[in-house]
This record gives sequence, C-alpha cells and structure tokens, in this order.
Amino acid sequence: MPGHRKSSVRFRERAELLDFLLEVAAATSETLELDRLLANVANIVAQVIPYELFAILLYSEKRGGLRIRHAIGHREEVVRNLVIPLGEGITGAVARERKPILVPDVRTDSRYLNTVDAVRTELAVPMEARGRLVGVIDIQSTRVNAYDEYERSLLRLIASRVAVAIDNARLYRRVERQNRTLRALAHLSQEFASILDVDVLLKRIAESVRQIIDYHGFSILLLDEERKFLHNRFSLRYDKRVDLDNIPFGKGITGAAAESGEAVRVDNTLADPRYIPSHPDIRSEVAIPLVVKDRVVGVMDLESERLGHFIEDHVRTLSLLAPQIASSVENARLYEEVAQRERRLDKDLEAARELQEVLLPQQPPDIAGLEIAIGFRPSGEISGDLFDFFDSPNNQALVAFGDSSGHGAAAALFGAMVGGLLRSLGRRGRSPAQLMRALNAALLERRVDAQYVSLLMLDWNAQSRTLNMANAGAVPPLIVRGGKIIRPRVEGVPLGLLDDREYEEVRFQAEPGDLVLLYSDGVQDQQNAGKEEYGRGPLIRLLTGIHTQAPAGILDAIWKDLDAFRGELPLGDDQTMIVMKVL
Repeated sequence: MPGHRKSSVRFRERAELLDFLLEVAAATSETLELDRLLANVANIVAQVIPYELFAILLYSEKRGGLRIRHAIGHREEVVRNLVIPLGEGITGAVARERKPILVPDVRTDSRYLNTVDAVRTELAVPMEARGRLVGVIDIQSTRVNAYDEYERSLLRLIASRVAVAIDNARLYRRVERQNRTLRALAHLSQEFASILDVDVLLKRIAESVRQIIDYHGFSILLLDEERKFLHNRFSLRYDKRVDLDNIPFGKGITGAAAESGEAVRVDNTLADPRYIPSHPDIRSEVAIPLVVKDRVVGVMDLESERLGHFIEDHVRTLSLLAPQIASSVENARLYEEVAQRERRLDKDLEAARELQEVLLPQQPPDIAGLEIAIGFRPSGEISGDLFDFFDSPNNQALVAFGDSSGHGAAAALFGAMVGGLLRSLGRRGRSPAQLMRALNAALLERRVDAQYVSLLMLDWNAQSRTLNMANAGAVPPLIVRGGKIIRPRVEGVPLGLLDDREYEEVRFQAEPGDLVLLYSDGVQDQQNAGKEEYGRGPLIRLLTGIHTQAPAGILDAIWKDLDAFRGELPLGDDQTMIVMKVL
C-alpha cells in the first residue's frame, strides 16, 4: 500500500499535466495483459493521489454488478466474494449514474459499504469506453476530507485515459480465450471422431465440456423418433453417473430444444414452467440440440446450482461443438448397431457351421471296391460346396459333388436345399442323368434369383467296377492310371438355370489301382501373392508322382502343396476334394 501523504501532487503548469497524461498513456499501452495493466493504473494513481485503500472494480454483465479485479489494502475475502449490484453502495451508484462521487466523511453517507472501519473519505469515478460501462476506480483514505474537487477531476481524467486500455485488454483476453476454446474444440472434434464406443465417447464428451464450461449436471439424450421421446443415454450429477427418466418429445427444457432445433438457456429454473425437477439444487440450465443433416438426433444438457450461470458465450461455444458431437455420437451408434448385427451374424454363422458339419459327411463312408478320403476347407464360416454319398440299388453307391453359386450363407443355404432334394430324389433309383433332370426341375420350381448349382454325379458299381457319370457345370474328375492322366469328357449346364435340359451320361470302366480325384474350382483357382492361379498343371504333376499312395496321404500332399503355393494369403474360395482309389 502506498505511504500516506498529506496532499496530492498539484500540477503547476499545463505542460506538467500533459507530460503526466503522456506517462499514463505510455504505462497503459505497453501491455494487453490485464493484471499487469491494472497494477500500472494503481501505481499511476499512487503517484498523484494518496490512498490507503485502492480498488479497480470491473462491470460484469453476467453477474449484473461490479467485482473487484485489482485491489490494495482490501481484505482477501472481500476481494474474492464481493459483488456490488448497480446502484448499491457508493461504487454501485457511480456505475449506475456514470458520474464521480466524492464522500468527505463516509460516516455521514448511508450508501457507504463498510469494509474497513478506519476509512473516512471515499472517492469513486466511472470508467467508460465506446459508450459502455467498463468499471469504477475507487480510492479511500483514513482522513476526513482527504480529497477535494481537484482530486476528483484528476482521478476522472486518469479514468478516462485508462478505460479504453482496460476495455481493450479485456477484449483481448476474451478473444484469446475464444481462440483457445476454438483450438480446444478443433482438437476435441478430432478426438471424438476417433472414438467408436458410445459409452466411452459420451464419458469423454462430458469430461471435455467440463474443461471449457463448469457444470453440476451433464446429460446427453438421444431421440427415439418412433416412440417420440428423448432417451437418456448418459448423465452425470456431481461427477457421478445417474439414470434419469426418458423425456417425452417437446416436454421440459431438453424437449423444447429438441422440438425447436434451437438452443434453450434458462437463468432461473424455478421461474420456468418447462423445467422438470431433477435435483433440488439446480438453478440454471442450457440445452443444445444435436443435429445431423438437418435432423435432430438428440440434446446435450448442462445444469448448474448457480442462478444465471450459463451465458451467451457458453451457448455459442456449445453450439460450435454440438455438430461434431452429434456426428460422432451418430457414427458411434451406427458402429454399435453394426457390431451388434455382426455379433448376431457371427452366432448365426457359428450355428450354421455346426449344422453344416452335421449335414456334410465328416468321415468317408465304407463303399465296396473303393478306398476314400475327403477334405473340406471353407473360405469363411460356412461353405457353398456340397458333397454326399448315397446307397443305390444292386450294391451300387451314388457320389454327389458340387458347388453353389456365390459365397457365404446364401450359397450354403442353397447347397443345403440341393442336398435335401438329392436325398429325396436319390432314393428312387434314378441314374445320374435322370437324377440331374429331376433335380433341375425341382430347383426351377423353387427358383432363387442368381442362385444355381454346379454338380457332378457318379454312380459306382462295385461288381463291374464301372462309374456312370453326369455333369452339370462342375469341374470334371481327374483319373490317374499307371502314372498317366485320364480326363473323361463329361459336360452339362448348371442346375437351376434352364428348363427341360437333358444331361448325358458317360460310362467309365475302372481298373484296380485307378485314382479318381474330385475337386472344387476353389482348388485350381487359388492365387498366390503374385496373383497367379494354382491351376490344374501342378495338381496333375503332383498326382502322377504320388498316385500309388493311399487316398489320405494323397489328400494331405495336395493340401501341403496348395498351402505352400498360396503362402500367407487366405483361401480365395471354398476348397473341397474327394480322393477315391479303386481296390
């Protein structure tokens, strides 16, 4: 606190006053940092007017009154807590009337707000800039009649010079704060966009908003368009998660924001009939609609215990952040829905895989005159390949081997239907060609768009060692005899495409030691890292070298060679093989 002086500095000449005012201008223009600027003002006043107590009070529209921003001699609790409404006390009267007030003896003025008992004289002058109230400079002395008209005029002159500088510093501080907020919003927008877990996202939004705007309650409610209410998805009360009731569309402050698509700010919830009480201490609230592509998807709601806590700056900040929050929440919700559907689909596919394992033979059957090995590798959870073995009259066996068009569940379901029809039609003792025609007709009766099946049928007669074959677009079998390849010419149109198709039947006379390989096109079409296909050539070369081995050994050798070819690449398609050796 400056030392007490008996009288203020009296400028003898106009030039001295002008020099002093130049010093005032220099001291107040050297910085935009508000604390430093106000300290400069206190020092300037101390040079020319003695005081024991000094205060610069700035006007706050938010609080509707004056708060001490810089003080000398005042108690800390007074500086921290005192808010003076316009018209109250001497400084409040100065602020309201925009005129200086000099009180020679405060004991005779009822307006005086006693903060220090020893005070006797008070002088307060307004600060105005651009036609608006900036605040009040207030000085107090322990002497009666410490100031006169000269000090009042001089202090007012100082106030007129520093008001613009203080207003600029406050404006700079506000702009700097807004820039920091915008930078923070940009960072938060990027962060929110990277979070796809809804609960994690909403918790992070609540934490981030708290860093910018203080609150006692935070909620995000999402709109249920079908049932017309706001579903409470996330709520915090005093840093604890709570579950609030759902709110009908258009009801309450949040419902009003959702219905209007505009922000709703309430300074006093007790005076607003729309307010739905959620906690007895809440006094102010702001609700910001969350909009995606002109469609309200929810509301972000903040609550405070303080009256008028939320101001227009808060509304602007939240409104800038709301579109990114809305977009991020909507993306996370969609991701959550997709993930739930995928989990359900995974369960369905797992059940389908288990069912397919039941429907397709897992072990080779005992068929007279043949030794058999089967290999089956779906490219996904379930396969569109199909194969089965059926008994037929006269100690014969029927082998069906095919591939449904497409991949995945649709191909597998279509293949399962074909397998069921085969079991039904195969019991009637038809030849392979007859069975093909009957199956084609049955599929056309149950036509499914873009679905068909390629199928190879082989009827084995153990007594005569003959294979009667009919083909409907499947890969023809490879037969190895004595190290040489035999390729029976057997062709036909896939089943389920064309009406009234005839299928030829080819008879093959087998010999002991003959090797018959049935394989799906997923084997020869498998690609490697260079996008080259495995093809038929490597398969033929391999078979001619190992044809004397048992079917199970031949199957293992083919798998190993195929896997070495594809390397780290996944299966390109379902791969199925049946290896049969004539005994």
